[in-house]
Amino acid sequence: MSQETRQKALCELIARCGECSIEELVEQFAVSGMTIRRDLQALADRGKVIRTHGGAAMAERVSFEFEFLSRVREHQAAKEAIAATAAAQVNDGESVILDSGTTTLELAKRLRGKRGLTVITSSLPNAAQLQFDQQIEVLLLGGRLRPSSPDLAGALTEANLETLRGRRGVSGRRRHRPPGRRLSRIAGVGPHVDEDGLLGGRVFVVADGSKLGKTALWRFGRLTDWAALVTDATADRAVLASLKKAGVRVIRAD
Repeated sequence: MSQETRQKALCELIARCGECSIEELVEQFAVSGMTIRRDLQALADRGKVIRTHGGAAMAERVSFEFEFLSRVREHQAAKEAIAATAAAQVNDGESVILDSGTTTLELAKRLRGKRGLTVITSSLPNAAQLQFDQQIEVLLLGGRLRPSSPDLAGALTEANLETLRGRRGVSGRRRHRPPGRRLSRIAGVGPHVDEDGLLGGRVFVVADGSKLGKTALWRFGRLTDWAALVTDATADRAVLASLKKAGVRVIRAD
């Protein structure tokens, strides 16, 4: 096998597995560890893979994971305070629709331990957080896996939402996300998850102060759609005052 062919095969294998150790690659290609290291370095120099301790991973995967973890850590204290306050709005036995986002991920963590919840979400991290809680039933909406975010979207997600009702909906949408169903269609007022009926009503928006008072390209909801905005102490008081004047209930997680 030529060096070019081997390096192409290395890329394909690492792409399938996500990450491979040097020992695995030595066994797979029946060459020396020194040869594999040279191949991996050549691929890393071309931006195809990223060297890890004892192996290599696909550059796209590592970049994606780093970006997601960075977003999780942004304004972390504020997100934790907001999530704790929002979780207090959720009662045992309710059904909740959780939008994707790093703030709603913090909220998902704080829903653990509540009894008899049904949580509907399109977010893979949200579902993973709640998967093993015996008191929470998780309904993961189907759809297209977004390449830039670990959640599901598209026509199938929209169709699935049309068959469900949630007593509360929580959205932490980032302002740059593409347009989708308006927030008023993401949460319902029915006390149970149902097989029929459209969604509409009780939407709680969770957002730290850095996300308020800025103009977005896309509109994903109206002020009148919101049951409440849950934010933190960093939120600009003038912005909050204008929201209250417009009729929005503001809950500050101080």
